[in-house]
Amino acid sequence: MTIPERGDCFNAECTARAVLSHLASRWGSLVIAALRQSGTLRFSQLRARIGGVSEKMLAQTLRELERDGLIERKSFPVVPPRVEYSLTPLGNGVAGHVKDLIDWIEGHVRNVASSQAAHDAAQASASHQPSR
Repeated sequence: MTIPERGDCFNAECTARAVLSHLASRWGSLVIAALRQSGTLRFSQLRARIGGVSEKMLAQTLRELERDGLIERKSFPVVPPRVEYSLTPLGNGVAGHVKDLIDWIEGHVRNVASSQAAHDAAQASASHQPSR
């Protein structure tokens, strides 16, 4: 298989689409942001940092990001087993962009919440209109 110089996220068959899916997922972006903020973290530390993520989803997300080359998993031969996760150089390259996106969302949360409330109110009003 020939890998193109540049990916195409609009092409369903392109590897870039899968990477976008992993990074743009709720858990993927939060894992990248947590590792950017804190450096190396253990699984339990990541889970504690990312509220609401299940053990299963965190494990799946970490496997995907590791496969994509964005994070590194380092296992230590000790009892009990110790595993640490950190960003790779490729992961560091995207982490700033993920942080910028999260910063934008957090900075505009009031605007988004107002838009959602207005939309929901309009939908509720429309659904309660009598049929003609």
